[in-house]
Amino acid sequence: MPQRILVKVVPRASRNELLPQPDGSYVARVTAPPVEGEANRAVIRLLAEHFGVAPSRVRLVSGTTHRQKVFEIG
Repeated sequence: MPQRILVKVVPRASRNELLPQPDGSYVARVTAPPVEGEANRAVIRLLAEHFGVAPSRVRLVSGTTHRQKVFEIG
């Protein structure tokens, strides 16, 4: 069953990193700008690497143009 996680995205950061939060959500800092989905694609790559799955197994469920996003891993 796919797992849904809440991710707060910080675009144009100095480096790419995924930071787990105490409430089970994540903060994703990515160097990509929030233009034409670049930051979203960078977050998908970070999540795929973190969870050990292919990027095609990570799907953006909601929040395409917002900083708070819901991703499905599975």
